[in-house]
Amino acid sequence: MIPVISSIPVVQLASGDRLSLQVYQFRGAVGGKKAYLQSNLHGAEISGNAVIYELIEFLMSLDDSQLIGEIWLVPVCNPVGVSQRSHHFSPGRYNLYDGEDWNRIFWDFEKQGEDILAFAKFHLQDDVDTIAAKYRKEIALSFAKQLDKINAPSCRPYSEIYRYHLQSLCLDADLVLDLHSSTNQALDYIYCFTSREESAKAFLFDRGILMDEYDGDAFDEAFLKPWLALEKVFAQLGRAIVFDVESWTLELGSGMQIDPESVTTGLRGIKNYLASKGLLKIDGFPLPETAAHQMVLTPKNLVKKYYAPAGGMIQSRVELGSFVKQGELLYQVLSFNKNGEFPNFVDVCAQSDVFVFDLSTNQSVNQGEYVLSVMAN
Repeated sequence: MIPVISSIPVVQLASGDRLSLQVYQFRGAVGGKKAYLQSNLHGAEISGNAVIYELIEFLMSLDDSQLIGEIWLVPVCNPVGVSQRSHHFSPGRYNLYDGEDWNRIFWDFEKQGEDILAFAKFHLQDDVDTIAAKYRKEIALSFAKQLDKINAPSCRPYSEIYRYHLQSLCLDADLVLDLHSSTNQALDYIYCFTSREESAKAFLFDRGILMDEYDGDAFDEAFLKPWLALEKVFAQLGRAIVFDVESWTLELGSGMQIDPESVTTGLRGIKNYLASKGLLKIDGFPLPETAAHQMVLTPKNLVKKYYAPAGGMIQSRVELGSFVKQGELLYQVLSFNKNGEFPNFVDVCAQSDVFVFDLSTNQSVNQGEYVLSVMAN
């Protein structure tokens, strides 16, 4: 298959230059679901770009009869964030103009004040496909109002212009995959929404975070949250519906580097997931171990970050993937002082039994700065 490649300008710089998104659209011989995949929303999180490159190569090797529906791929999806530099480092997690996290800016249909309850009551007796089609239309009509604001003489801030372009690519999708990495050092894991746990197994990750709390501002949340809200309303009205709509954030290793193992893990999981959802017809997929795959899902409210209780240098820190029991040492801070005393060590121990999945890259910390993240074990 040969993709349709299109470039979408998203911002004009003061120099007159334009930064753009590039979209690779693969369409099968037969219509079906639309899967949308993007990578590098945060500037330092680059492993997903390698995964998308591998996917492009793989899909180009297929016949169009092996794709049912369409797959849209958008690597380096944040041209401003990807280009940010500080000395040798590429942070790109925050918009330097307004300080906002690039993944906390997105438009959420549910927050627009739309009457989802009235919609559900009106369509209570309709079949699921009709409901889904009507709801997509409601979302699209509400979203279109954003363009009117952008085109007004007063215009809108860049973050709103950018999110409009990015979200317009996936608004009609059935499956959305947002490929991230840690900004620091981390293992591979996935974010999973409640009621989508069975589908999550197809990615074949060992661990995941179950989204039992969210506000809709992240990319995956903004896409799926309106559908989850509609499912909840239907349940309150006595009708159980789960729409065939899903979104995921895949965390693929550490920031500012492309880890080959994380790329392999991500690519394998995505191919297996797309085959499981019926988009790909390829030999050997879905993999036979999918149904029996065991994944540890930790509720988001049981994920904890540890911050330095004193300024200094991190010493004796446990390794990624460590299981640490309550009261055991997680790390020490070698703390210097200006009190005429010798430096001292501050021990930081686990508050409960935990699994360590993310570590700060910088081992020099001010008091209150991030050190590591753990999942309740």
